[in-house]
Amino acid sequence: MDRSEKATIVLFGGTGDLAARKLLPALFSLWKERRLIDPAILAVGRRVKTTEEYLAFIDQQVDVAKKESARWAEFAKTITFHHGDISTEEDFNQLKASIEQIEREKSLPAQRLFYYAVSPRFIAPITENLASVGLIKRDSPTDTTWERIIVEKPFGHDAASAAELDGCLHDRINERQIYRIDHYLGKETVQNLLAFRFANGLFEPVWNNNFVEHVQITVAESIGVEGRADYYEKSGALRDMMQNHMMQLLATTAMEPPIALEADTIRDEKVKVLRSIRLPNGPTDVELSTVRGQYGPGQMDGKEVIGYRHEENVDPNSLTPTYVAAQLYLDSWRWAGVPFYLRHGKRLPKRATEIAIKFQTPPLALFRGTGVIGNCTNLLVIRIQPNEGITLYFGAKKPGSGMKVSTVEMDFDYQKSFHREIPEAYERLLLDALLGDPTLFIRSDEVAATWRWADAIQKGWDQLPPPQFPNYISGSWGPSMAESLFPSGNEIPSGSCPMGWRRF
Repeated sequence: MDRSEKATIVLFGGTGDLAARKLLPALFSLWKERRLIDPAILAVGRRVKTTEEYLAFIDQQVDVAKKESARWAEFAKTITFHHGDISTEEDFNQLKASIEQIEREKSLPAQRLFYYAVSPRFIAPITENLASVGLIKRDSPTDTTWERIIVEKPFGHDAASAAELDGCLHDRINERQIYRIDHYLGKETVQNLLAFRFANGLFEPVWNNNFVEHVQITVAESIGVEGRADYYEKSGALRDMMQNHMMQLLATTAMEPPIALEADTIRDEKVKVLRSIRLPNGPTDVELSTVRGQYGPGQMDGKEVIGYRHEENVDPNSLTPTYVAAQLYLDSWRWAGVPFYLRHGKRLPKRATEIAIKFQTPPLALFRGTGVIGNCTNLLVIRIQPNEGITLYFGAKKPGSGMKVSTVEMDFDYQKSFHREIPEAYERLLLDALLGDPTLFIRSDEVAATWRWADAIQKGWDQLPPPQFPNYISGSWGPSMAESLFPSGNEIPSGSCPMGWRRF
């Protein structure tokens, strides 16, 4: 079982929502499992003054602190709070003194993981100040100590700003010290996609344009902007979800087999996929291949909800999309001619993330006249959240006289099969960063490749007339225009989603 070395974990934004909801619970789980041995956790923030005040504050914020109070109290002994700003070099000299004091008291080596759970505008100045006071430096293969930083999305707001930010970081540290986190890559089902494809002789031979009709990748959210309007107004659905999370799902689905299960060989193959995305040829192509949406008022779970333009801190005439659907093609030997459909939206009927691979139908409708229209749909659905698992849909004869064929399903459920709770994505990613394994983190050339496509879409939208927002009701499956992206005549197993798209 992988266990981390002794290290100091510094959480910038220690009093923020991410630290309370995800990071501290993930570290607590690793500690309980004895995968995090004798850690020193230093939370940095301004909302409280002392470690005692911080622990009292966090006890009210972290759910596991309430559920497992005795174990949490023991874990909390590893946490220290540093009150301070993160804007001047003097602040960082004081932080350095705090870190070195903790390392002396606990006999820890100078092995440090800095987690940037802060607004993107602080990434460059924090890195510059850490380097100025000597808390991070360019390492060499012979060093016995290490410093690594974890950077949350968004990494830039376009290709130019991402390149500028990369330049700032690379002036101070090496690429291999930078861990750009995308929590989707830490989800068990996303990781299982590699095992599913490359450990089984059954599926990889048909994972290509000879057998696959199309691929759908859906990230549906039932929530609205949830108090994040200041950020969301600047990003929208394209930058918030599609440029990063969904591009990673696309790359993992479409990549070629790596030559080894090593970080750079896997990421090399993902970059090839992202660079193979065919870019739209001007605004007309963008209009034909994408649909934007923004939710209006409606009902969710029987309750009335407001539209996006009525959310706090949102411009009443906002043109920020909360829904994006896109059709794209990969100019690669394996996937030539196969459409990939990406869909993401807020205030949709349910929360669901999945990859659906629809296989081609047989060339002859042998069972015509037997109650089957065409042939049964062969569909492989990889459920990433919730209810992680895999379902295969195929045709089978109904019991009784005659030849009646119906679509049935074979289902694999993670929890039922392995009889354990699926660990949170942040658990795996934090442990990997402590172990120095960057496989599930994003490399700089991946970021550049994803912005290349997103910028082309945004440029096309900027040259088109603004849409008539809002154009979908909260609680619906998005704008009706999204159906135009999908070819007609594709019956897919039943549910409540409109025709054409995979139904949940």
